[in-house]
Amino acid sequence: MLATLAMLISLSSAATPVVQSPATAGGPSGEVDVELVLAVDTSRSMDFEEVAIQREGYIEALQHREFLDAVRSGMTGRIAISYFEWAGGVVPGSVIDWHVIENAQDALVFTQKLAARPIETQRRTSISAAITQGATMIVSNPLRGMRQVIDISGDGPNNSGNPVEPARNKAVEAGIVINGLALMLRPSGAPGGLDKYYADCVTGGPGSFVLPVHRIEDFAVAVRRKLVMEVSGITPPEKVMKIASGPKSDCMMGEKQWQDIFDR
Repeated sequence: MLATLAMLISLSSAATPVVQSPATAGGPSGEVDVELVLAVDTSRSMDFEEVAIQREGYIEALQHREFLDAVRSGMTGRIAISYFEWAGGVVPGSVIDWHVIENAQDALVFTQKLAARPIETQRRTSISAAITQGATMIVSNPLRGMRQVIDISGDGPNNSGNPVEPARNKAVEAGIVINGLALMLRPSGAPGGLDKYYADCVTGGPGSFVLPVHRIEDFAVAVRRKLVMEVSGITPPEKVMKIASGPKSDCMMGEKQWQDIFDR
């Protein structure tokens, strides 16, 4: 595990350092059904209202009966969850460290901390930094999850920090599953759609999946559906994901688009 942790930390550049969790050493421990990291995009390609709706979607989903039923139906009846926001890097102060969720009260405590977070946006999009942060939080905690999952929501391709594909591959090699929620509220410049880019370049591991969101008002339902599947270990049917076929996405497309804008 220590070698894996060192390898994952080495993936982050000086511009997008790994943000230390505030209480890893004294945090929760023991066996859980899943260790789940929620990595939430708050880049400025979304407006303030959309970021607020996204926040409310997570709060609503984490308190919903379907989510709590999924938690209770697991082998241990408990999961561990953590949260952070990212844009060009991990947003300072956004990390909510590991909480064990067994019941509605546990979920309420977690969501109250999330609701207390100020709503703000940052520049650029570094999915690689989000993956590295999530993977580091997973391999450095004292929990013993039957599954380890990073849940990434985002609205554009990687365009900052290290390339996304090597970060994804290293996390998957460490036994981590990465799922994606592709926010397709406006064109992202990804040929074939952002959901295809996420499927080709971001997600990975056994049973990994991408869910697209085309309207911000559908976000809360999509988050709930995604969390239930992740907690239950269920892979959604192909008709739910609706990912376009075709040649593999260029995993450096975001960096190339940004460079083209810079050059012009």
